[in-house]
Amino acid sequence: MSRRLLLASVHDVSPRFESEVDALLARLGTVAGEKIALLAVPDHWGSAPILSGTPFATRLRRWAEAGNEIFLHGWFHQDRSAHDSAAARFRAKHMTAGEGEFLGLDRAEAERRIRDGKALLEDVTGKPIAGFIAPAWLYGEGAHAALRNAGIVMAEDHWKVWSPQTGQVLARSPVVTWATRTPARLRSSLWAAKALRTVPMPGVMRLAVHPPDIRSAPAMASVEKTLRALAKTRRCGSYAELAG
Repeated sequence: MSRRLLLASVHDVSPRFESEVDALLARLGTVAGEKIALLAVPDHWGSAPILSGTPFATRLRRWAEAGNEIFLHGWFHQDRSAHDSAAARFRAKHMTAGEGEFLGLDRAEAERRIRDGKALLEDVTGKPIAGFIAPAWLYGEGAHAALRNAGIVMAEDHWKVWSPQTGQVLARSPVVTWATRTPARLRSSLWAAKALRTVPMPGVMRLAVHPPDIRSAPAMASVEKTLRALAKTRRCGSYAELAG
């Protein structure tokens, strides 16, 4: 197995963003082909459910059959928790726009959402999910315990991919991602992407895009430039390869 891998992913895969996901897959697919992980949200913000038998569910199944890895990406993708600690409140406010769903959940509630989401996506796709990735890559203690209890085989945060069952770190690298909510966040993410594609980095690199990215010409230009640059020295692969 080559350790020089490029892992590309599309976040927030949901009926709410079907056209944006289509456009992102088309743009990334010119380099990554069908080796693109799809992070599916069962009911985005409580108003866009993935339902068995619907056209979107059929599309999700076809994407899985084509070789795209399907990850569970929260349940609502919305933070509805009251955070007890100042650190958690800071992370919830400044690291995401109210979308750190699994940062404040206790173990029981986190496990319920993970088990329900896993069952839903596996019923829709007919395949085991590849793993779980928390919205905004934010996990609380309850979420970490829930991952182990629910039998999740792979998870990731901003800095690593790991096995919740063994604790083994499967890859260490930053995620190259873009933020388009404000001009300042966009400028910051463009600068970070340029740095991460030009300075020496670990062999396994991760690139993640979100539906709003497709509406920003500067962000998409940076996405495509970064994808091509990283693909020159890495093979576009799948997360499953990290576990052998």
